[in-house]
Amino acid sequence: MDINKQVEVIKRGAVDIISEEELRKKLGENRPLKIKAGFDPTAPDLHLGHTVLLRKLRQFQDLGHEVYFLIGDFTGQIGDPTGRSEIRRQLSKEEVAKNAETYKKQVSKILDVHKLKVVFNSKWFDKMSGVDILKLATHASVSQMLTREDFKKRYSNGENISILEFLYPLMQGYDSVVLEADVELGGTDQIFNLLVGRDFQKDFNQPQQVVITMPLLVGTDGAQKMSKSFGNYIGINEPAKEIFGKVMSISDELMLKYYELLTDENLDEIKKMHPKEAKVNLARILITQYHSKAAAEKEALEFERVFSQKEIPQDMPEYKTDGKKNIVFILTESKLTASGNEARRLVKQGAVSFNNQKIVKEDFIPKDNGILKAGSRRFLKIICSGN
Repeated sequence: MDINKQVEVIKRGAVDIISEEELRKKLGENRPLKIKAGFDPTAPDLHLGHTVLLRKLRQFQDLGHEVYFLIGDFTGQIGDPTGRSEIRRQLSKEEVAKNAETYKKQVSKILDVHKLKVVFNSKWFDKMSGVDILKLATHASVSQMLTREDFKKRYSNGENISILEFLYPLMQGYDSVVLEADVELGGTDQIFNLLVGRDFQKDFNQPQQVVITMPLLVGTDGAQKMSKSFGNYIGINEPAKEIFGKVMSISDELMLKYYELLTDENLDEIKKMHPKEAKVNLARILITQYHSKAAAEKEALEFERVFSQKEIPQDMPEYKTDGKKNIVFILTESKLTASGNEARRLVKQGAVSFNNQKIVKEDFIPKDNGILKAGSRRFLKIICSGN
């Protein structure tokens, strides 16, 4: 593929490319580029927000470049301070190793693992002495660190910033030196760390890496970034039924952004489709990728039967209660919602009903058998003891 076409693929969905001119120059060298992306193995379950970056890495693989999937098993014991208002809990080596294995298994659904170069930064940091690591600090100043938005905010608010946290971006930058990275990818919240890598390579007399940032995927609520803590996520390991239903719940505007960042579909063609048809198609694409084509077709048919014909699902989980538990407790304990916060939010939005009666209070307690519905897609058969 010629340079212009490669750049067109690389630019799709990207926010920053620093710089495109440097990228074109590297592509013009007619060799496989070393593409680096670092992952802290702190959260073993991946959701669609994580796949935005992974899909861009796959595009680089398909263009013939070498992707280095760097697992920060050493730096993960420090914890990335990005976006944090407090010091992260430091993980043990055992926790990091367990999460890393889970990561590798999940990314195989997106990346070509036969071509993927998985590296752990403990390989070089474990060999360095304390003095060697401390010398990395000579490549940055305190004033430079305090230009970083999250550090600046914490400093202004009089909140603690550990010296250890200052070392994290320096170590990430040194990773780029060791790998001699041509390109490093990250989320928009990683821009500071990625640019440190460019500075380090310059200090070590290496060609500077091109920095590419990808947007943080907005969650199903259409407001905040996709996160388990916000209850607005779609996990790639979730049941196909959940993925389908959650996709159908998003807004039309958000749907187009999902197409851009999560698929290779032609956006002009998608815009010509009816929103409902487009969402069903999006759900099919995602379920086919993370489950199977058969699962995607099954859920599409079930969705049509349940929601277009106003029926309830043929199969649904059951929950036994004693007539004393409130609706928020039931929603959370039954896993119908990811958290109590999500349960309360759905009740507040009027999106929870029991036997077709909308629930308006969080302290509502089901006293009879019936069907509990959360949102437009989640059903639970309530069995009340004594009935």
